[in-house]
Amino acid sequence: MIRIDIVSDVICPWCFIGKRRLERALAAEPQGAIEVGWRPFQLNPDMPAEGMSRKDYLRAKFGDAGGGERYKHVIAAGLEEGIPFAFDRMERTPNTVRAHRLNRFAERAGRQDAVVEALFAAYFIHARDVGDVDVLTDVAAGCGLDAEAVRAYLVSDEDDDLIREEDAFARKIGIHGVPCFVVDRKFMVSGAQPPEVFAEVFQRVRESAAAQ
Repeated sequence: MIRIDIVSDVICPWCFIGKRRLERALAAEPQGAIEVGWRPFQLNPDMPAEGMSRKDYLRAKFGDAGGGERYKHVIAAGLEEGIPFAFDRMERTPNTVRAHRLNRFAERAGRQDAVVEALFAAYFIHARDVGDVDVLTDVAAGCGLDAEAVRAYLVSDEDDDLIREEDAFARKIGIHGVPCFVVDRKFMVSGAQPPEVFAEVFQRVRESAAAQ
């Protein structure tokens, strides 16, 4: 079995693109048993708990230009992967701790990959606020999780410290940008690399296993 740990943030467009490219690599060259785990990272660790308006966020990050030009490349790359990014319809940039907590809840229920996909789609395609408890509960229910249990979990502070500790650990070991794919706990792929790069890493995993 090959273990792939993906360090990402739900509001990182390249993380969504990277997910698609990994999926293409696995579809082109199946690797047998694969175990995928999504690990938390906050692009904006100082974001207020309630998030902030997207306009204010872009202005603070990119100045008066608002970052519009910077997203053209992301939009083009997304379309190549079948992702119609809806940056023009987004109204808020959320704090993502709750979304990461939902991912942890989903992992325990065996539904993490489905929830990760649904969160990416909710934010990037449907322009929903994935920091909002109602939105997150709806996303979870759509993935087959118990809505009442999810809501009770999200309004508590369960796993809050754990998410922040894992985010801090990622930075401590040198991860300062996402996505970052850690394959078989030995090989690291930084960024939304093309499927060919993943294929090369899988080959190295096989060679390493054979050598042992």
